[in-house]
Amino acid sequence: MIPQHDFLALTRRHEWQLEPFSFDLPDGARASVWDTGVLCLEPASGAGDLPGGRKDIVLSCGIHGNETAPIEICNQLLSRLLSGELRARHRVLFLFGNPAAMNLGVREVEENMNRLFSGAHSKGEGLCNQERIRAMRLEQYVSRFFADPARPRYHYDLHTAIRGSRHEKFAVYPFPHERPHCKEQVQFLGACGVRTILLSSGPTTTFSYYSSHRHGAHAFTVELGKVRPFGENDMTRFIETRQALQDLVTRDEVVLEPWRADDFTIFAIDRVINKRSEQFRFLFASDVDNFTEFPQGFVLAEDGELRYTVEKPREAVVFPNANVAIGQRTVLLVVPTRLWE
Repeated sequence: MIPQHDFLALTRRHEWQLEPFSFDLPDGARASVWDTGVLCLEPASGAGDLPGGRKDIVLSCGIHGNETAPIEICNQLLSRLLSGELRARHRVLFLFGNPAAMNLGVREVEENMNRLFSGAHSKGEGLCNQERIRAMRLEQYVSRFFADPARPRYHYDLHTAIRGSRHEKFAVYPFPHERPHCKEQVQFLGACGVRTILLSSGPTTTFSYYSSHRHGAHAFTVELGKVRPFGENDMTRFIETRQALQDLVTRDEVVLEPWRADDFTIFAIDRVINKRSEQFRFLFASDVDNFTEFPQGFVLAEDGELRYTVEKPREAVVFPNANVAIGQRTVLLVVPTRLWE
């Protein structure tokens, strides 16, 4: 049994690879530790209308080790499930993504893990670094968990952002290819307190895109506020998120508010600017919030002789970060849009 039902403590002690083991909970559920920071919870027979519940749900956090609020949210939920205070109605895979970075209190040890999925871990330089090995294993665990096509699949990859935001909580909806966007999932995000949605415009190498594209899961990158150290998060800001995730795991269905288009702010990702040289620099303040708009024609950044300007009315910046490797994304440029009226 995990001491005091604290899987996060076990994860942080072992950092990278833990020998698998399993144990039964008092309600008959089965908890299986597949690796450090990887725990699969399967409810007892009879929960839901399929063995092991009706849904397969992945809750991931700590892909960036300093994004502590999602780690604390997942650990609190998992601890209540392991203690018997709550009972899962569906199969749930908890993933604490980057334990070594979590212990160091840093975003990454060697490389941004959320650029290493969909096989990117096996391309380019640094093929043996820790983040690449871990990303490959996380893909394998998600594939193992989503092995049964009879169950609907869900993946919520929980993050916090480097900087503040004019929309504190928001979610990136991975490019769905031929599938339509799901209104019910946007309603669920609303129940989580996430009412700003970014529609991705193409394939990426993020964890949520991997689950969406490779496994057909309803998957999202969910940003829940700003990065803070362990113990310094105001957990009252996540009451809606914690309750919605608890309901998702412990109820047959989550009761959602009726759809109202005006409850949500939707953006389309219009452009992605990648870093081409070490000369790249932004021409706005380093503490600018996500979703800040600039006047049309404003020069946002320089990269050697290249100049990047605001091309459309109400074009806003999201995730600006000049301190990335050459070839990686420095900023998203987004514009308002509508999905359903």
